Amino acid sequence: MIHLLKKIMSVLASECRTRGIYLTFIMNISHLIGFIRGGLFKLLYFRNIRSSLFSLQAHSRIEIFNKRSKVYVGKFVFIRKNASIRVDFNGRLTIEEKVFINDNCNINCVNKISIGRNTKIAPNVCINDHDHNYKNTTDGHLIMGEVIIGENVWIGSNVVVLRDTVIGDNAVIAAGSVVKGNVPANTLFLNKRENKIIHYSHSKPLSEVI
Repeated sequence: MIHLLKKIMSVLASECRTRGIYLTFIMNISHLIGFIRGGLFKLLYFRNIRSSLFSLQAHSRIEIFNKRSKVYVGKFVFIRKNASIRVDFNGRLTIEEKVFINDNCNINCVNKISIGRNTKIAPNVCINDHDHNYKNTTDGHLIMGEVIIGENVWIGSNVVVLRDTVIGDNAVIAAGSVVKGNVPANTLFLNKRENKIIHYSHSKPLSEVI
Protein backbone atom coordinates (compact mmCIF):
# COMPACT_ATOMS: atom_id res chain seq x y z
CA MET A 1 0.00 0.00 0.00
CA ILE A 2 2.80 2.41 0.91
CA HIS A 3 4.58 1.52 -2.33
CA LEU A 4 1.41 2.28 -4.31
CA LEU A 5 0.97 5.66 -2.60
CA LYS A 6 4.59 6.54 -3.33
CA LYS A 7 4.10 5.66 -6.98
CA ILE A 8 0.92 7.77 -7.18
CA MET A 9 2.66 10.78 -5.62
CA SER A 10 5.61 10.38 -7.99
CA VAL A 11 3.29 10.29 -11.02
CA LEU A 12 1.37 13.34 -9.79
CA ALA A 13 4.58 15.29 -9.23
CA SER A 14 5.77 14.43 -12.75
CA GLU A 15 2.40 15.44 -14.27
CA CYS A 16 2.46 18.76 -12.40
CA ARG A 17 5.87 19.55 -13.85
CA THR A 18 4.87 18.77 -17.45
CA ARG A 19 1.20 19.87 -17.53
CA GLY A 20 1.03 22.44 -14.76
CA ILE A 21 -0.72 22.15 -11.40
CA TYR A 22 -4.12 23.46 -12.54
CA LEU A 23 -4.50 21.19 -15.60
CA THR A 24 -3.19 18.20 -13.65
CA PHE A 25 -5.89 18.87 -11.04
CA ILE A 26 -8.65 19.13 -13.68
CA MET A 27 -7.47 15.95 -15.44
CA ASN A 28 -7.38 13.93 -12.24
CA ILE A 29 -10.80 15.17 -11.14
CA SER A 30 -12.07 13.79 -14.47
CA HIS A 31 -10.34 10.47 -13.74
CA LEU A 32 -11.81 10.37 -10.23
CA ILE A 33 -15.33 10.92 -11.55
CA GLY A 34 -14.72 8.11 -14.07
CA PHE A 35 -13.71 5.68 -11.32
CA ILE A 36 -16.77 6.67 -9.27
CA ARG A 37 -19.03 6.03 -12.29
CA GLY A 38 -17.37 2.65 -12.79
CA GLY A 39 -18.14 1.77 -9.18
CA LEU A 40 -21.75 2.89 -9.55
CA PHE A 41 -22.31 0.64 -12.58
CA LYS A 42 -20.72 -2.23 -10.66
CA LEU A 43 -23.25 -1.65 -7.88
CA LEU A 44 -26.11 -1.32 -10.36
CA TYR A 45 -25.30 -4.71 -11.94
CA PHE A 46 -23.77 -6.33 -8.84
CA ARG A 47 -25.03 -9.78 -9.86
CA ASN A 48 -23.51 -9.56 -13.33
CA ILE A 49 -20.31 -7.50 -13.11
CA ARG A 50 -17.10 -8.70 -11.51
CA SER A 51 -14.43 -6.04 -11.59
CA SER A 52 -11.52 -4.31 -9.99
CA LEU A 53 -10.98 -0.53 -10.12
CA PHE A 54 -11.93 0.83 -13.56
CA SER A 55 -12.90 4.18 -15.07
CA LEU A 56 -16.06 4.87 -17.05
CA GLN A 57 -16.13 8.47 -18.22
CA ALA A 58 -19.05 10.77 -19.01
CA HIS A 59 -21.96 9.41 -21.09
CA SER A 60 -20.40 5.94 -21.32
CA ARG A 61 -22.71 3.11 -20.30
CA ILE A 62 -22.71 -0.59 -19.50
CA GLU A 63 -26.12 -2.16 -20.17
CA ILE A 64 -26.88 -5.76 -19.19
CA PHE A 65 -30.19 -7.22 -20.34
CA ASN A 66 -30.14 -10.79 -19.02
CA LYS A 67 -29.57 -12.30 -15.59
CA ARG A 68 -27.27 -14.90 -17.18
CA SER A 69 -25.00 -12.29 -18.78
CA LYS A 70 -21.58 -11.83 -17.17
CA VAL A 71 -19.00 -9.03 -17.43
CA TYR A 72 -15.46 -9.07 -16.07
CA VAL A 73 -13.45 -5.84 -16.03
CA GLY A 74 -9.80 -5.94 -14.93
CA LYS A 75 -7.96 -3.33 -12.90
CA PHE A 76 -7.17 0.08 -14.37
CA VAL A 77 -9.35 -0.38 -17.44
CA PHE A 78 -10.04 3.10 -18.83
CA ILE A 79 -13.17 3.74 -20.91
CA ARG A 80 -13.51 7.24 -22.32
CA LYS A 81 -16.63 9.22 -23.23
CA ASN A 82 -19.76 8.09 -25.10
CA ALA A 83 -18.84 4.39 -25.19
CA SER A 84 -21.69 1.88 -25.28
CA ILE A 85 -21.26 -1.64 -23.89
CA ARG A 86 -24.27 -3.96 -24.18
CA VAL A 87 -24.45 -7.58 -23.02
CA ASP A 88 -27.46 -9.87 -23.50
CA PHE A 89 -28.48 -13.57 -23.52
CA ASN A 90 -25.62 -15.77 -22.20
CA GLY A 91 -23.06 -13.14 -23.13
CA ARG A 92 -19.61 -13.30 -21.54
CA LEU A 93 -17.60 -10.10 -21.91
CA THR A 94 -14.05 -10.05 -20.55
CA ILE A 95 -11.91 -6.90 -20.55
CA GLU A 96 -8.51 -7.59 -19.03
CA GLU A 97 -6.39 -5.15 -17.05
CA LYS A 98 -5.05 -1.87 -18.44
CA VAL A 99 -7.25 -1.94 -21.55
CA PHE A 100 -7.93 1.52 -23.00
CA ILE A 101 -11.18 2.15 -24.90
CA ASN A 102 -11.49 5.55 -26.55
CA ASP A 103 -14.51 7.75 -27.30
CA ASN A 104 -17.65 6.56 -29.12
CA CYS A 105 -16.83 2.85 -29.14
CA ASN A 106 -19.55 0.17 -29.26
CA ILE A 107 -19.22 -3.35 -27.87
CA ASN A 108 -22.21 -5.67 -28.36
CA CYS A 109 -21.93 -9.10 -26.77
CA VAL A 110 -24.50 -11.90 -26.80
CA ASN A 111 -22.11 -14.87 -26.65
CA LYS A 112 -18.39 -14.21 -26.04
CA ILE A 113 -16.04 -11.26 -26.43
CA SER A 114 -12.60 -11.22 -24.82
CA ILE A 115 -10.13 -8.30 -24.90
CA GLY A 116 -6.60 -9.00 -23.66
CA ARG A 117 -4.53 -6.90 -21.29
CA ASN A 118 -2.83 -3.69 -22.46
CA THR A 119 -4.94 -3.51 -25.62
CA LYS A 120 -5.65 -0.01 -26.97
CA ILE A 121 -8.82 0.75 -28.91
CA ALA A 122 -9.14 4.04 -30.83
CA PRO A 123 -12.36 6.12 -31.26
CA ASN A 124 -15.44 4.88 -33.13
CA VAL A 125 -14.57 1.19 -33.04
CA CYS A 126 -17.46 -1.31 -33.20
CA ILE A 127 -17.08 -4.90 -31.92
CA ASN A 128 -19.89 -7.44 -32.43
CA ASP A 129 -19.95 -11.17 -31.74
CA HIS A 130 -23.16 -11.71 -33.73
CA ASP A 131 -24.97 -10.92 -36.96
CA HIS A 132 -28.66 -10.55 -37.71
CA ASN A 133 -30.13 -13.65 -39.29
CA TYR A 134 -31.83 -11.92 -42.20
CA LYS A 135 -32.12 -15.16 -44.27
CA ASN A 136 -34.22 -17.19 -41.84
CA THR A 137 -36.31 -15.45 -39.23
CA THR A 138 -37.85 -18.69 -37.88
CA ASP A 139 -34.63 -19.91 -36.18
CA GLY A 140 -33.97 -16.78 -34.14
CA HIS A 141 -32.94 -13.36 -35.30
CA LEU A 142 -29.23 -13.61 -34.35
CA ILE A 143 -26.28 -15.67 -35.61
CA MET A 144 -23.88 -15.89 -32.66
CA GLY A 145 -20.11 -16.25 -32.72
CA GLU A 146 -17.05 -15.14 -30.75
CA VAL A 147 -14.50 -12.35 -30.81
CA ILE A 148 -11.12 -12.96 -29.17
CA ILE A 149 -8.69 -10.03 -29.07
CA GLY A 150 -5.22 -10.80 -27.70
CA GLU A 151 -2.87 -8.83 -25.49
CA ASN A 152 -1.16 -5.58 -26.45
CA VAL A 153 -3.28 -5.16 -29.59
CA TRP A 154 -3.71 -1.74 -31.23
CA ILE A 155 -7.04 -1.14 -33.00
CA GLY A 156 -7.28 2.03 -35.11
CA SER A 157 -10.17 4.46 -35.50
CA ASN A 158 -13.40 3.41 -37.23
CA VAL A 159 -12.59 -0.30 -37.25
CA VAL A 160 -15.44 -2.84 -37.32
CA VAL A 161 -14.71 -6.25 -35.77
CA LEU A 162 -17.21 -8.92 -36.83
CA ARG A 163 -18.17 -12.25 -35.27
CA ASP A 164 -15.84 -15.27 -35.43
CA THR A 165 -12.70 -13.14 -35.31
CA VAL A 166 -9.48 -13.93 -33.48
CA ILE A 167 -6.81 -11.20 -33.28
CA GLY A 168 -3.42 -12.40 -32.03
CA ASP A 169 -1.15 -10.71 -29.49
CA ASN A 170 0.66 -7.53 -30.56
CA ALA A 171 -1.37 -7.20 -33.78
CA VAL A 172 -2.13 -3.75 -35.23
CA ILE A 173 -5.45 -3.16 -37.00
CA ALA A 174 -5.27 -0.23 -39.43
CA ALA A 175 -7.86 2.54 -39.19
CA GLY A 176 -11.06 1.98 -41.13
CA SER A 177 -10.61 -1.79 -41.48
CA VAL A 178 -13.39 -4.38 -41.37
CA VAL A 179 -12.04 -7.48 -39.61
CA LYS A 180 -13.38 -11.03 -39.81
CA GLY A 181 -11.46 -14.27 -39.35
CA ASN A 182 -7.98 -14.89 -38.01
CA VAL A 183 -5.37 -12.15 -37.62
CA PRO A 184 -2.00 -13.72 -36.63
CA ALA A 185 0.04 -12.33 -33.77
CA ASN A 186 2.68 -9.67 -34.51
CA THR A 187 1.10 -8.58 -37.80
CA LEU A 188 -0.39 -5.44 -39.32
CA PHE A 189 -3.89 -5.96 -40.72
CA LEU A 190 -5.44 -3.59 -43.25
CA ASN A 191 -8.09 -3.81 -45.92
CA LYS A 192 -6.82 -3.16 -49.45
CA ARG A 193 -7.36 0.45 -50.40
CA GLU A 194 -6.93 2.20 -53.73
CA ASN A 195 -7.09 5.91 -54.41
CA LYS A 196 -8.77 6.64 -57.73
CA ILE A 197 -8.92 10.08 -59.33
CA ILE A 198 -11.11 10.60 -62.39
CA HIS A 199 -10.67 13.78 -64.42
CA TYR A 200 -13.66 15.15 -66.26
CA SER A 201 -14.62 18.36 -68.01
CA HIS A 202 -17.78 20.37 -67.46
CA SER A 203 -18.69 19.80 -71.10
CA LYS A 204 -19.08 16.06 -70.48
CA PRO A 205 -21.36 14.58 -67.82
CA LEU A 206 -19.56 12.53 -65.19
CA SER A 207 -21.67 9.49 -66.09
CA GLU A 208 -19.97 9.39 -69.52
CA VAL A 209 -16.48 9.41 -68.01
CA ILE A 210 -16.92 6.59 -65.48
